[in-house]
Amino acid sequence: MENLIYYVLGSGIFGILFMVWRSQWMQKQEVGNEKLASISKNIADGAMAFLKAEYKILGIFVLAVAILLFAKGQVEDSSNGYVALSFVMGALLSGLAGFIGMNIATKANVRTTTAAQTSLNKALEVAFNGGSVMGIGVVTLGVLGLGSLFLIYDQWLGVDWTLMTILNVISGFSLGASSIALFARVGGGIYT
Repeated sequence: MENLIYYVLGSGIFGILFMVWRSQWMQKQEVGNEKLASISKNIADGAMAFLKAEYKILGIFVLAVAILLFAKGQVEDSSNGYVALSFVMGALLSGLAGFIGMNIATKANVRTTTAAQTSLNKALEVAFNGGSVMGIGVVTLGVLGLGSLFLIYDQWLGVDWTLMTILNVISGFSLGASSIALFARVGGGIYT
């Protein structure tokens, strides 16, 4: 049972390899003519500029909330700061998932458009594979993040595992990931 965490981390690594494989396949698809490539580049540049600006603001939010969570943990002595570290890890990985998703989506869009000019099935295949990178990425980063946290807390910090500690780690991680996802969704919708 103690080796279970390594199986979890192994499945996360397998997910990363799947993402790389699907991403490489999608990027080998035809971009199209020069006009489509130019429009796609402009969209990608704008999307990345938006993410950069949004993540600067979200970084301040994550830092402020992490400090508050750490202070709360010190007062109540129920989490000993594990919630704060888990929150930051969840936020960072959620932001990474958003970055990967935006990067792949902007590349998949133009390739889907080009594929649609020849076949609806080909367009669906390109779009589905582009979307699968983001979908698998969210799950994979979540699995790797939580698995890594439990490994770090257990092996390096020697945490005494109680049900409350486990719930604090999972809750902190999911709060961080959900916060960034929520702001990214709202901000992305406004940007779009």
